[in-house]
Amino acid sequence: MRMKKCILKKVCFLFLTLSFLLSFTSCSNKPTDVTQVDKYPTIYPDYIGVTIPAEIAPLNFNFTDETIDCIDVVVKGSNGGEIHANGKWADFDIDEWHELTEQNRGGKLAFTVCIQKGGRWTQYKVFDIFVSADRLDEWGLTYRLIKPGYENGGDIGMYQRDISTFDEYAMVKETVVPGYCMNCHTANRTNPNLVTMQVRGEGGGTMLLKDGKQEWLNTKTAETKAAGSYSYWHPDGNYCALSVSSVHQAFFTGRGQRIEVFHTFSDVEVLDIRTNELILSPLLRTDDLEIFPAFSPDGKWLYYSTSKPCNVPYEYERVKCSLCRIGFDADNGKFGEQVDTLINGPATGKSYVLVRPSYDGRWLMYTVSGRGNFPVCQDDADLWLMDLKTNECKELKALNSKWAESFHNWSENSHWFVYSSKREDGMYAQLYIASIDAQGNVTKPFLLPQHNPREFYRTMMHSYNVPDFTKTKVDIDAHEFRTKLLDSKRLNVSIRESL
Repeated sequence: MRMKKCILKKVCFLFLTLSFLLSFTSCSNKPTDVTQVDKYPTIYPDYIGVTIPAEIAPLNFNFTDETIDCIDVVVKGSNGGEIHANGKWADFDIDEWHELTEQNRGGKLAFTVCIQKGGRWTQYKVFDIFVSADRLDEWGLTYRLIKPGYENGGDIGMYQRDISTFDEYAMVKETVVPGYCMNCHTANRTNPNLVTMQVRGEGGGTMLLKDGKQEWLNTKTAETKAAGSYSYWHPDGNYCALSVSSVHQAFFTGRGQRIEVFHTFSDVEVLDIRTNELILSPLLRTDDLEIFPAFSPDGKWLYYSTSKPCNVPYEYERVKCSLCRIGFDADNGKFGEQVDTLINGPATGKSYVLVRPSYDGRWLMYTVSGRGNFPVCQDDADLWLMDLKTNECKELKALNSKWAESFHNWSENSHWFVYSSKREDGMYAQLYIASIDAQGNVTKPFLLPQHNPREFYRTMMHSYNVPDFTKTKVDIDAHEFRTKLLDSKRLNVSIRESL
């Protein structure tokens, strides 16, 4: 009996080994007797004609027809070099990919795609991917992953991703602090050593991460009504602008839209992190709603959006945000004495929010929608660009879709930007990267690469939220984060009026 069991185990082992080898080698045959067709292959993601930085991870892709037997891809560089992939999807070796992209910086890569189906090979029209001469020097991206549901807390996490590989790392997950909602993480110009993050709800607080050390503040005071959120750093690192908001959700029934996010009040303030003082101005604490601040690269202006108060949620369609700015003197920690309106929301019948100036001072990128001040929930939200030399504004049509585009941020050299888009299905926000030239022309955006894109995004049940570039990994001690959050010891802030 023991001998029979031993033989049976050996047979099972050989069967499993053979099955594995067959599955591994079933797609290793090379194209023969190829039929050529004069059309581009249909691939996922659609990387045809995109412009990439040489530093990006391999642009692996699947053929959209899942019944194919095999895909064979040859990639040749205009400046030399060649790589090859053969299998169930185009899976390129990371080292070979980076050697090829670096060799062809400023040139292009030509992709020849053949597919085998029913024992027959078909070759498609060659397509190009362009390798930019501009570097993307950041190590990776930071973002929040959140299910597109409507929960307080829940399965939420702060993550970071090495953009030259497929490696993802958790910074802080909800399992570390169950029931808490983490959001509004902001680095100073992609600097991982100066980061702020807000934890909402009872017992929450504002975390400042400075050179790996965590400080926890209570930014709620009797004068400001709520804790700070929606933050943005001053370039000198001494100040951080915050919105003070009350955010709510309302739900639709019997129509396509699912949710409306609105604010019952919102002001803007600036935190002096050297003294833990909140600098307030009456011009930023009116009956209107001031929200989503962002400093100019020289630190002399604070951009933000503002809207007239409405009886929300009943008058949700009347919320139209204008794009404004106010002066700021970093030497004295004082605001200017007047507000400039750059784009008038009520006059144009649109809403302008989430302004993000490029770090070279040339552009303002912002989101435009028909209403509201929370564009990720507005299906018609699109990205627009203002030229700060001419004040000319234009829609970035190459980036936009019929679904929401929002939450954009720049690379430090201002040649690249990342944003979230729901273009796939109107539900899940995914990350796209594109570049911009000196004339404000943007390239076709490409979806954040994954090892097996179809499998990854099909099984991905979270939305990407508030993406930003980071120079190196962000070092957050999750154990310290949990301990300091739960012990409720907070540094209280004081008030400084800017008159």
